[in-house]
Amino acid sequence: MASGRSEPPAMRRIGVTFIVLIGFAIATFFLTRPVTASSSMSPVSGLVMLKAMAQASVPYEEAIASGKPTFMEFYADWCTTCQSMASTVAELHTHYGADLNFVMLNIDDPKWRSQVEQFHVGGVPEYFLLDNDQSIHRSFIGRVPYGIMAQSVNNLIN
Repeated sequence: MASGRSEPPAMRRIGVTFIVLIGFAIATFFLTRPVTASSSMSPVSGLVMLKAMAQASVPYEEAIASGKPTFMEFYADWCTTCQSMASTVAELHTHYGADLNFVMLNIDDPKWRSQVEQFHVGGVPEYFLLDNDQSIHRSFIGRVPYGIMAQSVNNLIN
């Protein structure tokens, strides 16, 4: 036997098969694991959730007249941050919906132009926490962690 001789073909096939199986297992893991983080929502599912939440939100005029604190979101359908934040806002609504009006105003809808100007909306998403007399208690813009929003909502309603 010569010393520089290569592996037998059967050993090479076993090695290649092993590498392919490992690659397949890794790909299967990443393609089939459940998606739980809001940042990994697809744009389509985020948009669908955003539209559904806007449809179910308290009308602006009703919220302002209610004497109840209000969580108001200025959003746009095309805004990917708005779409990715939809699950966070939905979770807030689930926890605080009984104590707080949830209002969503689409900045691209001309009927909300005066509210966009009144609140000096500079970007989307922009969130306003309004106290019982509808004065601004706190505002946020952009991607905000759930914990920070929840703490601010707790401070508002307590």
